[in-house]
Amino acid sequence: MLEVNRVRAEKEKVISALEKRQLKDASSLINRIIEVDDERKATQTKNDEILAEANQLSKQIGQLMKSGNKEEAEAIKNKSSELKSESKNLTEKLNSLEDELRQLLYKVPNTPNSNVPAGANAEANEVVYEHGSVPTLHDGALPHWELIKKYDIIDFELGNKVSGAGFPFYKGKGARLQRAMINFFLDEAVKMGFEEVQPPIVINEDSGYGTGQLPDKDGQMYHITEENYFLIPTAEVPITNMYRDVIVEVDKLPIKHVGYTPCFRREAGSWGAHVRGLNRLHQFDKVEIVQIQHPDKSYKSLDEMCKYVQGLLEKLELPYRVLNLCAGDLGFTSAQTFDMEVFSAAQQKWLEVSSVSNFETFQANRLKLRYRGDDKKTQLLHTLNGSALALPRIIASILENNQTPEGIKIPKILVPYTGFDMIN
Repeated sequence: MLEVNRVRAEKEKVISALEKRQLKDASSLINRIIEVDDERKATQTKNDEILAEANQLSKQIGQLMKSGNKEEAEAIKNKSSELKSESKNLTEKLNSLEDELRQLLYKVPNTPNSNVPAGANAEANEVVYEHGSVPTLHDGALPHWELIKKYDIIDFELGNKVSGAGFPFYKGKGARLQRAMINFFLDEAVKMGFEEVQPPIVINEDSGYGTGQLPDKDGQMYHITEENYFLIPTAEVPITNMYRDVIVEVDKLPIKHVGYTPCFRREAGSWGAHVRGLNRLHQFDKVEIVQIQHPDKSYKSLDEMCKYVQGLLEKLELPYRVLNLCAGDLGFTSAQTFDMEVFSAAQQKWLEVSSVSNFETFQANRLKLRYRGDDKKTQLLHTLNGSALALPRIIASILENNQTPEGIKIPKILVPYTGFDMIN
């Protein structure tokens, strides 16, 4: 959530940045925020003045009662009651204005960093790095949704029977490969100084608002209506919310966490050519890295996190590319995002497997996540996170890229984790 003081102080700059994001009503929305904030301030000032006057009258009443001047004291009591009644009305108005201001700010996405390219959609994303060669497959090579049937390692039909579309069963070597990758990703992150946590996969509403999934992604999360809980779309949400309403000591920065969770998303869509098999699921496994960092150092951390994810892909021997997302393709809460895509040889397409983002103060402002500066005043921290990695499309690429007439080769780095080097 943008800070109101920043919106006021940098009005034209903020509007320009939001228009770069293709937010067409940016000017009217920002102007309305300032109008409501002006009215809120005026109401607060008036209420403060009335309360101050009421306090003074209360003191006079006490003095008059002591001196025996009861008639004058009663008159002032009536005036004091009128002021308190007016203050009550103003307080209700103030609460309403604060709620309206909050709801307006919830509609405003983060402003993109100056290094984010302009553009309306994914076609304007910039490829900033490519690594590896696209493999040449043998005749008769299959897409992963055929390979999983051939080797009986992932079962969509069984998942559809038990749960529904987008909830596959992993079986035999498919389940062991899944577990191997989770352990490999966690071990690698711990080596890089990330503290492992195992967070809940259910969050409350405050946590959803804290990291920006609510209200923006309300319809995309699974909602447990009776308790008003949500299934997490990513481990970013519970891990970052560990620090809601926290003031962090500067010498504790950066805070680095890694966590594995299943993730739940409703937007999986239909079984079409572009979303077949593991390309998009309702439930999938992901290892997430999260950092809380000093504002002066967060973009260095973003670069380090990107390089770390790239290192994982290289260890898995997968060809990949890095995209600097354009403003129109940024997530609602992000100031800058780099996507990592692996090439799926059988599908002849790039598949996004990781997004690494810097949210600057956007989440921290909602979370009230702060540090105390040299002047002893509290200031907002920066939050970052990244997929390291999401499993389904990695598995799809491994199956497709590493297939041979004899079976599917397991990347060497995973063999100590799987206990086998071929699926056949």
